[in-house]
Amino acid sequence: MNNKNTTKRLEACKKIVMFAVLLASSFHTAFGQQRKNLIQYVDPMIGTARMGHTYPGATVPFGSVQLSPETDTIAYGLNGKYNGEVYKYCAGYQYEDKTIVGFSHTHFSGTGHSDPGDFLIMPTTGKLQLNPGVASKPESGYRSVFSHKTEKAEPAYYSVLLEDHNIKAELTATTRVGMHQYTFPKSADAHIILDLTAGIYNYDKKNVWTFVRVENDTLITGYRQTNGWARTRTVYFTMSFNKPIKSYGQAAQEKNVYGGFWRKFDQTKNFPEMAGQNLKLFFDFDTNEGEKIKIKMALSPVSSAGALENMKKETPDWDFEKVKKQSQEIWNNELNKIQVETIQKEDLVNFYTAMYHAFLGPTEYMDLDKNYKGLDMNVHKAENFTNYTSYSLWDTYRALHPFFNIIQPKRNADMISSMMAHADQSVHKMLPVWSHYANENWCMIGYHSVSVVADAIVKGNISFDAEKALQACVNTAKVPYYDGLEYYMKKGYVPEDKNGSSVSKTLEYAYDDWAIAQAAKKLGKTETYNEFIERSKNYKNVYDEKTGFMRPKLNDRTFKKEFDPLDTHGQGFIEGNSWNYSLYVPHDPAEMIKMMGGNEQFKVRLDSLFNMHLPDKYFENTEDITRDGIIGNYVHGNEPSHHVVYLYNWTDAPWKAQDKIRMILKKMYRNGADGLGGNDDFGQMSAWYIFSSLGFYPVAPGSDEYALGSPLVKKAVFNLENGKTFEVETVNQSDKNVFVSKVLLNGKPLDKPFLKHADVMNGGKITFYMSNKPNKKKY
Repeated sequence: MNNKNTTKRLEACKKIVMFAVLLASSFHTAFGQQRKNLIQYVDPMIGTARMGHTYPGATVPFGSVQLSPETDTIAYGLNGKYNGEVYKYCAGYQYEDKTIVGFSHTHFSGTGHSDPGDFLIMPTTGKLQLNPGVASKPESGYRSVFSHKTEKAEPAYYSVLLEDHNIKAELTATTRVGMHQYTFPKSADAHIILDLTAGIYNYDKKNVWTFVRVENDTLITGYRQTNGWARTRTVYFTMSFNKPIKSYGQAAQEKNVYGGFWRKFDQTKNFPEMAGQNLKLFFDFDTNEGEKIKIKMALSPVSSAGALENMKKETPDWDFEKVKKQSQEIWNNELNKIQVETIQKEDLVNFYTAMYHAFLGPTEYMDLDKNYKGLDMNVHKAENFTNYTSYSLWDTYRALHPFFNIIQPKRNADMISSMMAHADQSVHKMLPVWSHYANENWCMIGYHSVSVVADAIVKGNISFDAEKALQACVNTAKVPYYDGLEYYMKKGYVPEDKNGSSVSKTLEYAYDDWAIAQAAKKLGKTETYNEFIERSKNYKNVYDEKTGFMRPKLNDRTFKKEFDPLDTHGQGFIEGNSWNYSLYVPHDPAEMIKMMGGNEQFKVRLDSLFNMHLPDKYFENTEDITRDGIIGNYVHGNEPSHHVVYLYNWTDAPWKAQDKIRMILKKMYRNGADGLGGNDDFGQMSAWYIFSSLGFYPVAPGSDEYALGSPLVKKAVFNLENGKTFEVETVNQSDKNVFVSKVLLNGKPLDKPFLKHADVMNGGKITFYMSNKPNKKKY
């Protein structure tokens, strides 16, 4: 062998090895430690049974498209009234169902209300049917029986066998495009149905208008405008097939639905423009055995032209597996932002599924050119930020957005910029309450967007105009006609005889005011601080010393006479009773404890909350859905209680929280479809799990302090956006060792059960020493 050539080969090999080492080193640096395959621990089926209200379909982190199966179509209820059956289908899917009616492109994750379910697609064979039929008789419509045995759900991928049609359905997605792959049998009667009447909540006359154009034999465009929870929600689409359509048409319309000129045409067959309230379309194909019909459905908030550009750029070809792989890599990158080790695999699945659910919303709401439709129904451009929508703020301000301030700070700052744009476009100049798709729904209570803003300002996560954001908070807190605020500002409380759920509103407004005060203090705005810190004390105005409970007060400043602290109906509270809400003073726990009789009495009160039994009379029936998520009278399934267990940290017995936290983690979060003890509420339940598993929790967003608990993990490494890492380590971790004997931060003992935000973001290590006995002297 030529020595010269051998030397060259060795040098080449050395370069390859060095490149590999450098690549591995950069990979290591980017993630703090070697990246792991974490999507294997995500189970999107968790929460799809009972009241979890999650969906199992394909999406990417914070994606505009959520492509998922619908297992039934349920009307909103008799005469538009809300009912329990509707409540089950907030995500369009219930694990117990036996049939699938199709796959739609927009969903909320874990909410207690819904609106989307846009552009339902269903592949079928044989006789054409354009109604879904009924679950008890699947052959009566286009729906199909399916089995969980052939169903597979992963991040960015879902598949199932549609047994009645012998079609394998596969779904994946990018941010703005849903990609379908249907494997057909041999058929001369293969159909793709596009049902534009379908929606998760089919209110009476929900469809204001739908419009479709058949541009050519593979491309369809159009839009759907609805009047539901959101009054003016419009979604545009572009739909493309990988194979030319043989023929197409729509269901016959009601007599005279088009009127005038349009009646000159037979629009039910091969007519390229279709418009109306109730369009149901079909596209016919001939298929060979095993042939794959692929569909790309791109969405836009602005136009079908915008949707087409989104499609071209995000999915330029028809390689389904490539799209799936790329989208799953995106998921893996996001999940690797926290790498954990647990004793049991079940806990690993719970943790990464919680991270998965936490990253499903809010969702991006703009085209790739950054155009979006604003609250004023005009087209705007998101300059220097990514625009987001779907803010379930009554839920998510508590833990989800504080979690984002650690692990998704750039996104959270952009979400605040989106909220500020919302306020700019609002005639009220208010930040959002519960908003989605360029609409404000005014759902739930409080003005908790100010908490999200304040938390970011106090923690230094600012890439927006902080002073303008503070002014938006002040404006929001002073809109007199918003939900009892006029009374609150004049009297210091909301009177129950003037505005319902008055105690809950008073307490939540008081917390929000405190959050505004903290932001003002951080920015040096003393006058604003003084004004809102004084308003934040209004919680005292609804406390009744005689009963020891928060209690509805009337306009004449007397307490309402009829009062039962365990009842949830007509007592001045929402999603809770006085027992729950009397502990809702997250911003001033020390004063609350003093007000309620002091340390010893307060500990007994907290103990009782977890140990008491609620009689059946407080439920509509013994199988009532409100029993989900309840431990004693502690209601983990409803958010006002989420901070409560950590209140022990403000007594002389912080250790009393620790075994209860571990009990909640195990009881309320499990593997399996019914693994969530209540609605996930757009990630809030999941964020509670993540924080509590890691050993700390943001009791009062707007503070730079976290309350310590009892971590479930053996080890966790945060790979922060600032390039630093923060490590959580436990010593002697086990299912029995649920108490903390001591805590070290960067090797030094902590003498109080609290952790600063800067301690996390500056990088370092917190070590919990676990024991089966409490440390009653300190922890």
